[in-house]
Amino acid sequence: MANIKSAIKRVELARIRTKRNKAIKTHVKNRIKKFRAALEQDNDNLANTLREAISAIDNAVSKGVLHRNTAARKKSRLQILYNRKLAQ
Repeated sequence: MANIKSAIKRVELARIRTKRNKAIKTHVKNRIKKFRAALEQDNDNLANTLREAISAIDNAVSKGVLHRNTAARKKSRLQILYNRKLAQ
């Protein structure tokens, strides 16, 4: 454990930020899983679940949790899956 007052504060901030980042990443992963499940079930709300997943990814980027290129890659892959499903 840190002894210096500022180092103690930084450790606490890191703990708080890690908790927040983990929650945001979990939210993104859950939205992506929900979209993939909707793909498998031929759900009518497919466009809506895609929009929710993309929104969660964009939110993570705005919070600084995901890098914008990572977000672009994830969104692109989800959109490709969506387009393939519509083409069937």
